[in-house]
Amino acid sequence: MKTIKEINEKIKKGQVVVITAKEAVQLVRKKGAKKASQEVDVVTTGTFGPMCSSAAYFNIGHCKPRIKIGGGSCDLNEVPCYTGFAAVDILLGATALPEDDPRNKVFPGEFKYGGAHVIHELVAGKDVKLEAYAYGTDCYPRKEIKTFINLKDINEAVLFNIRNCYQNYNVAVNLSDKTIYTYMGMLKPKIGNANYCSAGELSPLLKDPNYRTIGIGTKIFLGGGVGYVSWQGTQHNPIAKRLPNGITCVPAGTLAVIGDLKKMRPKWLVGVSMLGYGVSLAVGIGVPIPVLDEQVMASAGVPDDEIFASIVDYSKNYPNMIAESLGQISYADLESGKINIRGKDVLTGNLSSRLRALQIAEELKSWIKKGDFALSESVAPLPDKDSGYTCRALKEKPFK
Repeated sequence: MKTIKEINEKIKKGQVVVITAKEAVQLVRKKGAKKASQEVDVVTTGTFGPMCSSAAYFNIGHCKPRIKIGGGSCDLNEVPCYTGFAAVDILLGATALPEDDPRNKVFPGEFKYGGAHVIHELVAGKDVKLEAYAYGTDCYPRKEIKTFINLKDINEAVLFNIRNCYQNYNVAVNLSDKTIYTYMGMLKPKIGNANYCSAGELSPLLKDPNYRTIGIGTKIFLGGGVGYVSWQGTQHNPIAKRLPNGITCVPAGTLAVIGDLKKMRPKWLVGVSMLGYGVSLAVGIGVPIPVLDEQVMASAGVPDDEIFASIVDYSKNYPNMIAESLGQISYADLESGKINIRGKDVLTGNLSSRLRALQIAEELKSWIKKGDFALSESVAPLPDKDSGYTCRALKEKPFK
């Protein structure tokens, strides 16, 4: 059994052995988990896909004369920000839309631009228009400001995503007789296609299914820079159904993550327009898994054909909270490009980029091998399958 401290000593000495999750699958298959755990110190994971619950907060700095945007209004490139903070702190959500966006009035809406695109442009070094209005006070007399801002000139810019990195997710299909538009993409009628969104055997929480090494404070690759796991993500549901190998076969754990936006790169934070649905932010995340023992290695080495996702109808069951699965399918089958549902061959599509997920795992591996990235001990665990922590539906109490 190894410790993170011992692994970090190896990183310092240039002696650490790091492999990607894809390589871990091959190694465990060839040598077994026990032998592999003796040879490997770290397994790097990666994922890159739309993660709607993402946002960035900024302190833009004070102007002359001072303005109190808190309680007022503020747009970045005409996309509204949240201003319920102090004078010059604002928050921009990835899914925020300009006021004049037609949304779905012309269906399906195109959602060409939103908060995610603004975040991408800021990270790309572009100037962004800031327009803010305030009610004015004795100490903050200014009531209006229109200016370009640039990421390099403002005080703080922090990516703070309250739910990323879902541990497994649904395979979405459409049982109805009309095309529907969802956050899982366009779904053709009568099971005309099947969309999923996961990096499968590369995905961080699928390689540490019981959160033995990933916890609050874990240092990660985030948006091309360095970030941290700040909490369990919203809708974290560790008690979700698991297969005998311990891996969830439905949406389960999630991560809240945080990092310095100024040190991130536009390749790994990309605005996404989803037809008929809205805007999202594709986020690149990589998590290192320290190989503490044989069991950690065994989990990190689980292949696509032993990881399953549930097939869910998004025409009726999902919108109406009907917990009915049309079956389970392995990621090996999904990645083949074609699966069979109810006797029908169906083409599959992945909203998550496997190529970029592997690139993230490779880059994180390179950072660690060069000694540029040490592992961190978590300061508190994530709620696990024995915690009783779960995700509840809203109990409505209607009023008039």
